[in-house]
Amino acid sequence: MAIQPIDLQILFSQMDKVGKAQSEQKEGVQIQQSVQGALTQRKVDERDHSVNEAPDAGNGLERIKDKSRKRGGGNANEKENSKEKDAEKDNEGRSEIVKDPNLGKNIDLSG
Repeated sequence: MAIQPIDLQILFSQMDKVGKAQSEQKEGVQIQQSVQGALTQRKVDERDHSVNEAPDAGNGLERIKDKSRKRGGGNANEKENSKEKDAEKDNEGRSEIVKDPNLGKNIDLSG
C-alpha cells in the first residue's frame, strides 16, 4: 500500500502534536519523580524534627542495671581487687613473709 500525498500532508501537520505528546510523557516521568522525592524528603524531615515517645522502661530494673554498668564498669574489678587485698592481709597476719632487698637485682649469666 503506497503513501498518498494527502496522507503526507496530514502526517506533517500532526508532527508537532506528536512531539508535544512525547515531551509531555518524558516530563511527566520527571515531575512524578520530583514529587515522590519531595514527599520522601518531607517524611524524613518530619521524622527528624518530631519527638517520639520513649519505649516503656518496665519496672525500672533495666535502667538500674545500665547505670551500674556505666558508672561502675570497674566496680566488679575493684571488688575482686579488694577481696584479694583482704586475703593478702589475712595471710600476712597468719604467716610472716621475709622479703630480700637484693632479690631481683643480680642476674646469673652462667646458665
